[in-house]
Amino acid sequence: MIRTPYLLFLGDAPDNLAAKVAQGIQDWRPENVVGQFRMEGCKADVGAPDMSLQDAWDKGARTLVVGVANRGGVISEAWIAVLAEAMEIGFDIASGLHNLLRDEKVLKATSARTGATLHDVRIPTVAYPIANGKKRSGKRCLAVGTDCSVGKMYTGMAMDAEMQKRGLKSTFRPTGQTGILITGKGVPLDAVVADFMAGAVEWLTPENDADHWDHIEGQGSLWHVSYSGVTMALIHGGQPDALVLAHEPTRTHMRGLPDYALPALEDLRERALQMAQIANPACKVAGVSVNTKALSDADATALCAEIEGRMGLPTVDPYRHGAGRLVDALLEL
Repeated sequence: MIRTPYLLFLGDAPDNLAAKVAQGIQDWRPENVVGQFRMEGCKADVGAPDMSLQDAWDKGARTLVVGVANRGGVISEAWIAVLAEAMEIGFDIASGLHNLLRDEKVLKATSARTGATLHDVRIPTVAYPIANGKKRSGKRCLAVGTDCSVGKMYTGMAMDAEMQKRGLKSTFRPTGQTGILITGKGVPLDAVVADFMAGAVEWLTPENDADHWDHIEGQGSLWHVSYSGVTMALIHGGQPDALVLAHEPTRTHMRGLPDYALPALEDLRERALQMAQIANPACKVAGVSVNTKALSDADATALCAEIEGRMGLPTVDPYRHGAGRLVDALLEL
């Protein structure tokens, strides 16, 4: 078990999107957060109090969580000294990066000497099966995006929270490092061997009551040439009964790919539904989730109304406006 509460390590993140792991924990589990630690030059700020390592320890923080999600999931050389110092104080370290804490010689040696625990949450711990494509009881909803990092996890968590509030049967199913760090469980899907990814999603979303909804954390995008494979595994392994289209309207190109434009929501609806209906012919598109964090209240409302009128689908920012209308759409399917 990862000890709480946390000190969120933002390192030298160049912007808030690069610190999306920390932001997700701060937004969804603020009771587990004591503060944030930023190195010189850090341009991210998730809204937690800035603290030194010692101050955070004195205030009760027990795990330093690497809250940065950089391209390739690499532990920066510049971070090593800070992480080692944290262990000397008494912190455990938790990370969801592909580059493992336990493979860093300095961190491994410091852990052995101090007794601090290194938590690498992006390591599969189950021998997942190959997908069999058999229909499972229960209902499943998957957010699919025009790009990566557009709010798919927030969509699933907001819809699950709304259903829980209504007393409905619902479970959020994490598939990425942030969701796993927030809930303490899940499948680190992009670290699973490719042949077993869809099977891992089947394992994560087993048979359930007919009126139970699994909200599967989305990953990547069918249009993102770096990460489209993990999206396909979610679409086919998840066999969703419903898709929610997720979009961030201020993007000028795909995240990390300046030569690639984002698809139109209409194209996402058509292609994603076509792919989903291979595994579940009854799948439907339930609504649109728009990440309006960069917009004013008025602009966010106007944009959602414009998209809804154009697409004919309920359109909201589920974190800003609530997920009620998206849940209503699921229940009407």
